[in-house]
Formats: sequence, structure tokens, C-alpha cells
Amino acid sequence: MRAALFGLFLAASFAAPSFGQQQDTKTASLVADSVVFANGTQELQASGNVEILQNGVRLRAQSITYNGATDTLVISGPIYIVDGTDTLIAADFAELSGDLQSGVLKSARVVYAQQLQLAAAEVRRTQGRYTQFYKTVASSCHICETNPVPLWEIRSKRVVHDSTERQIYFDEATLRVLGVPVFYTPYLRLPDPSVERSNGFLFPELRSNGDLGVGVRTPYFFTLGDHADLTLTPWLTTKGARTLEARYRQKFVNGEIEINGAVTDDNVSALDTRSYLFADGTFALGRGFTGKFDLELVSDPGYLLLYDYSNKDILDSAISVDRASRDEYIGAELIHYKSLRDGDDNRTLPTVVGDATIVKRFVPAQLGGIATLAAQAHGHYRRADTDPTNQGLSRDVVRITTSAEWRRDWVWKNGMVFAAEGAVFIDGYKIRQPRTTAPTFDDTVEVTPYAALEWRWPMLRQGVKANHLLEPVVQVVVSNNNVSGDVDNEDSLLAEFDEANIFEFSRAPGADNREVGNRINLGLTYTRESHDGWKLGFTVGRILRKDNLGQFSTSTGLTGSKSDWLVAAQLKVGENFDLINRAIFDDQFSFARNEMRMGWTTDEFQLASTYAWLEADAGEGRPTDTSEWAFEGAYRVSRHWTLSSELRYDFVNDRTTEAGIGVSYQNECAKMDLSVSRRFTTSTSVSATTDLNLSVQLAGFGARGIGGASFARQCNG
Repeated sequence: MRAALFGLFLAASFAAPSFGQQQDTKTASLVADSVVFANGTQELQASGNVEILQNGVRLRAQSITYNGATDTLVISGPIYIVDGTDTLIAADFAELSGDLQSGVLKSARVVYAQQLQLAAAEVRRTQGRYTQFYKTVASSCHICETNPVPLWEIRSKRVVHDSTERQIYFDEATLRVLGVPVFYTPYLRLPDPSVERSNGFLFPELRSNGDLGVGVRTPYFFTLGDHADLTLTPWLTTKGARTLEARYRQKFVNGEIEINGAVTDDNVSALDTRSYLFADGTFALGRGFTGKFDLELVSDPGYLLLYDYSNKDILDSAISVDRASRDEYIGAELIHYKSLRDGDDNRTLPTVVGDATIVKRFVPAQLGGIATLAAQAHGHYRRADTDPTNQGLSRDVVRITTSAEWRRDWVWKNGMVFAAEGAVFIDGYKIRQPRTTAPTFDDTVEVTPYAALEWRWPMLRQGVKANHLLEPVVQVVVSNNNVSGDVDNEDSLLAEFDEANIFEFSRAPGADNREVGNRINLGLTYTRESHDGWKLGFTVGRILRKDNLGQFSTSTGLTGSKSDWLVAAQLKVGENFDLINRAIFDDQFSFARNEMRMGWTTDEFQLASTYAWLEADAGEGRPTDTSEWAFEGAYRVSRHWTLSSELRYDFVNDRTTEAGIGVSYQNECAKMDLSVSRRFTTSTSVSATTDLNLSVQLAGFGARGIGGASFARQCNG
């Protein structure tokens, strides 16, 4: 009854919760050990475990006195107030207006979104909007009684929190790290933790580069409405480099775009101004179609790598549209390429490439199985009009390709699977070339038919400790022996032989060099899946040909009447360890290619390593052997400290090409990353250089959390 009487009384006086936004008035509920109405006065007193609930706000105190004549509340602590905006207020004493929109709190502490806490000798609430803190300490770090000094804190003479704008203003603010003052500013504005996007400076980053000197990147973020933003980052270095970076993002109802770019004036290049522009976007065009664009521009070859914007050495700007469904694909794309590699001449490279494709899949009524019809138009253009080298470096080509494919499987009672498959590809070429080009190629039409019979027998054994699957496969392929000599091979130079294409009609990646000839494709796959959570896979493949037609280069392992052996293995242990190795070697165990990838991840460390060996192949643009090893690792030394490293080594030239080491500290309130890396390679556009990067982030400002429970500091004792 006490709670009900006091609820009627508070309904007229409490118009809003404590330190949150204005809300609809609802009847408050009171629970207390004692509630007394003073005779002849408008005063009410509640004492002993007082608790008030209203509009999602919970207030707990030792005693509350309400004066109806002055419409004020006097609250004795300890006081705890929790509102629906995830804000906690603790104080020893408070004197507030009846609607809780104005008043004073003594020895108060406010925690916003379980991140940022402000402790003050006095807190004043005015107009239901502004909260003023006097003699304030602000931090998002966990504070222990045995060590009350936080990792970082901001001390300020006065702090004002605007609950409407959701901004925090500091007067005469000093940033302290481990109790030591490191930075002072007379004025500072920061968003409160509930803000996801707000105008203002982002955390700076320190970078040192051997060619550029030492500089500080200071991003400034602009909100441009609810669906767009702009980030400008000025960057000045000690060696005179001046850079302005920009990033623009916008989301639309049917798509989104992002634009990144920079303009630089430095002493490294002879250019007055260096710049780059990368832009991309995706849009829904209706009727299931998706449109995409990608723009990549740069002023000179070394700019992207030197300023760490990108490692790309070939830029591709493209516009495309496509639609994919279960039985149909339609797509068109126009691409412009620009090479940044030493020795490449963009006038003699096919810099403009266009493709249009339509694929339709269906079930033939009489034959059964799955049939696929496809048509593709392709063209590429070179800017060069003459070719004094007589190597076809100014040739332009248009190709129209149509194809029809069909496959049907039959499963026998013993589990054997038989399949019949057929295909025909028709490629028509229109070739433009100068008279100085040799050899010359005429306009032509190439027809490549295929027919195949396939037998496979998957055999499964389910054991007590593991399941075993063994599957031998034999495929007989019949095709013509006419190796194309009327077409210059431009899109099938880099052929691969792997476990994914053992049973393909053609292992050439494009249409200019379709694999032909009668052959038998052999494969054997074994998989052991343990009930303990680890899995082992093993694949062996080889191709036997009737005739050696010399269609592939030696490093592919596909030459001769018998191909090299393809052996691929994979070991996977739970979600922590993964090892993949693929090798191509001949009967004398002479390796043409060998690739290994390993990943190992635990709670304490992460390791990733790759090794690649490629035999020299002039046809693929590799005059010497390739033997490289790359490694990346990270080790969590303790709850907060992590070490990382990376290394890339060239065994052929016996030198390190890239190396780096980093250290990271992270807890519930801050994150620091320090890294040092060196690039040892040089070219005409960039030199060997060392980079140092330092970045620091503080939690509690804006809706960005750092770390989590695993990074939280613990108090001992």
C-alpha cells in the first residue's frame, strides 16, 4: 500500500527518468522499509533500502525526502541510478528537482555504456539535457584497489555532457598515461559511447619511412547525413613530403560506393604532384541484375608501394553487370589494365578487354542428364599501331565462342558410377594486325569436339575409430588431334595441373589453346576422417596420351605422352591445424612444381607458412627457377601482449625480400600496435626501405569497443 500511495504521488512530479532522454510519464513504484507523510506539510520521507522504478529507471538509496512546496528531492546515499540508456550513476548525496532534470550530486561517478566512467567531486544537472562535472577524472580502464592508477585517464577542470547531441566537452584537459601527464589541451570534444558516427579527429598514427621520414597521420571524420561520410587525413613528414588522403563512402537504397585517394608533394619523385584514386561500387539494377564498377588510377608506378596504399603491380578498372540464377547466368564486363611492372609497355599490352557471357543449363527431355549451352564474346585492344619487333605486339582480337555440353551419370547397385559426357566448342576469330607483324594470323573458326566415358567406384568403410573413403576414377576422352596453329595463344599461357581439373576436357585456362588429343585421365582419392576430429585426404592423378602433341610447357607437368605425377595431400586437425601440399614430379622424382601451405592456430599463437617451387619456364615469363618461403606468426605472450612477425625469403637469389616484426598491447580500455618492416627488393620506381608504424586507440569514445573479457585486467588481492 505504501508503494501504491507513493506511486500516485510521484506520478504528478516525476516527468522523466534521471539522466536519460525525455520519456513518457508513467506511474513510479516505491519500495522502502519506512514511508512517512509529515502532518501539515507537503513533505514525504522514505528510508531504509529505498528503491524506485519508473520508465525503465531504477533508483536505489538509503533515504529520500520530497518537499512538495519546493518540488525538490533530497537523497542520501549510497545512491545508484540505472536508466534504460545503459547509464549508471553512483553518488553519496543528491539534491534534485522533482522531475529529476536539474540538481546537484556530490562525490558522483557516471558510467556510460559500460565503457567510459567519469568521477567528479560535484555533478550538476540542468535543463534535463546538460550534465556538468567538476574536478573530473575520465577513463575506460578497469581500476583496482591495490593499483588505483589507470593505464590512461583524462583529468579536467570541468566536463559537460550534452545528452541531446551526445557529446562530451572537456575544459583544461590533461591526458595522463600511468599517472604521467603527456598531453594538455584547453578544449577537447569527444562523442559519448552511444555515438556511432560523429564529426571529429580520429586516433592519429605515427609512421616512419626511410625515403619519406617521420610523419603523423591525423584523420578527420565528417558525417554527411545518415548514409555518407568523408575522412580527410593530412600527413606531413620530416623529409618534406606533404600528403592529403581522402575516403568517401555512401550507401544508397540499391547500392553503395567507396572512393579512396591521395595527393602528395614530395622530393622522392621528379613529378610535381603524385596521386592515386581507387573507387568501387555495387548496385542492384532490377530484375536480378547487379552492376559493379571499379576504378584504379595512379600517377606513377612507385607511389602505391612507397606510401603503403597497395601492393598491386597491375591496375584494373572495370565496369560489369551480371545476373546468376540456378539454371542461367548472364554477364558482361569491360576492363582497362595498366601495368606498373618494370619493362612492361602498356602500348603493346592488351589494355582494353571486353567480355559478354550467357550460360543456360537444362535437362534434355530425351537424353536426361544435364545440358549446358553457352555463348561468349571476347575482345582485346592494344594501343600500338605498329610492331617493329614482329612479335604480334600490336595485334587486336575479337573472339566469339559458342559451346554445348552434356553429362549423365548412372549408378549401379554395387555403388559403381558410370558417366557419359560430350561437348563441342566453336571459336570464331576476327584479327586486326599491322603488316609488319610476323607470324600473321588470318580470321578463322576453330571447332573442338570432346566425348568421354567415365567410371568411378566410391568405397566407404565405417570403422570404430574412423571412416575411410576410397575412390578410383578412370576417364577416357576422345578428341581431334588438330592443335590450333591459326590462333595466337594469349589467354592460356599459364596452365595449371591440380586435383580440381584432372577430369576436365581442357586444362588450358582460356579458349586460345584448348587441350586436344585422345587420352586417359586416371585418379585415385583416399579420405580418412577420424571420430577424434582430424581428417586426412590424398589424391593421385596422371594423364596418359595416345600422341604427344606438345601443347603445354614443361613446367606444367602436362607434356609428353605421359604426364607427370600429381600428388596432393591435406591434413586437417579440428579447427586448429591445416596442412596442404601439392607436387608435380616425373618418374625420376624430378619436381616441376611443389607448393605447401600450413596454418596452425591456438589460443596462444597463430602460424601461417607457404613454400613454392616452380621450375623455370620462359613461356610463362620465368627465365629462372622460383623458390620462395613466406611466414607469418603471432604469439600471445600474456593476456595483453602479443608479438608478431613476417618473413619472405628467396632461396634462388639467397636473400630476404620482406621482413617485419610487431608488438601489440591490448586491454579493455586501450590498444597499441607498433610494427617495423623492411622491403629489401628494389626496382626503377622504388628502393629498399624500412617502415615503422605506431597506432594507439582508446576505448570509451564512440560506439567502438576494444578487447573483451579475455583482455580485461584482473585485480588480485
